[in-house]
Amino acid sequence: MTDKEEMGASLFSRTLDIMENDPLEEFFALNMGDFVSEYLISEELANKIGKDVKDKTTRLKSQLKELVSIYSLNNTLCVLGFDSQDEYVVYNSIAKTLTQILDVDACHIYLTNEFTRGLNFDDKFLGLVGSSIDFDEDIYAKKLGYSKDDKSIVVKAFNTLEKVQIKNVSEIDNFIPKYELREFDVKSLAVVPMHNNAYVVGVIVIENYKEKTIKKAYMNLLETIARLFGTSMHLQKTIETAEELINDDGVLPEELQHMRAELTALIGDLGTQQQAFVERLAKAVDEKGQYKVAHSQNTAELSRKLCKQLGLNEKTTDLVYYAGLLQNIGKITLPESLFTNKGKLSKEDWEKLQNHPNVGVNLLMNINFLSEVIPYIHYHKERWDGRGEPEGLSGNSIPFGSRIIAVADAYTAMTSDRSYRDAMSKEEALKIMKEEAGVKWDPDVVNALFEVLK
Repeated sequence: MTDKEEMGASLFSRTLDIMENDPLEEFFALNMGDFVSEYLISEELANKIGKDVKDKTTRLKSQLKELVSIYSLNNTLCVLGFDSQDEYVVYNSIAKTLTQILDVDACHIYLTNEFTRGLNFDDKFLGLVGSSIDFDEDIYAKKLGYSKDDKSIVVKAFNTLEKVQIKNVSEIDNFIPKYELREFDVKSLAVVPMHNNAYVVGVIVIENYKEKTIKKAYMNLLETIARLFGTSMHLQKTIETAEELINDDGVLPEELQHMRAELTALIGDLGTQQQAFVERLAKAVDEKGQYKVAHSQNTAELSRKLCKQLGLNEKTTDLVYYAGLLQNIGKITLPESLFTNKGKLSKEDWEKLQNHPNVGVNLLMNINFLSEVIPYIHYHKERWDGRGEPEGLSGNSIPFGSRIIAVADAYTAMTSDRSYRDAMSKEEALKIMKEEAGVKWDPDVVNALFEVLK
């Protein structure tokens, strides 16, 4: 036998290889199917091939079921699968939350007709499913949206997959205000497509009634939210298709393999977008809180080092890291004026600031993939002596992750410049941490802090 034959290069040796592994799939990959099936395959081998194909189909369906169960609608952003008008009100809540997060006057969410089951928009391919504006009448009866031939900048952003931000709408010709959405008052706006690469599901429109440029940190966050929506909705749509294939007795193995690859890729994309969302949300929180440094990021990084010093496992370390990023998340729904105010805060404003951890918990409860970090955030203002908030827990009854974040947050805050004071030195901050160990903070975590900062 030649070297080439030993390497499987000859047709004959290649045929022996493929019979050994997955014959039917390899035969047709070589375009040999008709020839082999007619002249070479015995009845015994044909039966074996049939059994192998059946076993492979069963195995692939089982794998798809596993993927679907892990990343079901309950484990992603649940923004798809609505069949009635009443269910779409969730988009009004999302739009109102975005106006608070981004510090803008109005927000509108449009989806393609592929994702608007239960609603009728006539010949429009983009339909309004949610708005921050309170309507006295049925918003969906108005059938607001855009046709494909509209010259609007909303359609342009959808078609190009590129965000549009306009500081003064009077300077452009393709802004077509909708009376029902009070857009005659709009002075500046931004449009961001909701997409996952080339798969676009809709657009988010944010508006201001005065000329205003959205801050970079907020625009980055909005783009990430839009991508997260696009990826999640694409995944959910793909899951629906996967379930149809699983229930199809005549499905081919190649179809199942293709679906497995597509689902796996989308799941990877979703994980990437979720992490980007958390990190950009943290940056937006710091921007709104008037931090001069990346306080949330620094707190999260220090929390991760403390976890490793304390010997915690990888999953717990990741959860504490995310909680560290988001421990001030409640501030994102508060107006910037609260943080830029150099005078004395009113009682109402002070209560808003004091309550921000609870606001943050409520936000996270509506983002299912972050639900596991909720306890760490909720209790990170507790004190070791039981005199903290919100429940007055003490000692080891405080979740360990919360105790770690509390130490990291305190040290990072002390050693950072703020608008109202200069940063402490490392030595000053550690002196305070040591004095308050066993009072405010877990002594073991404070000891770990000293080790990490050696």
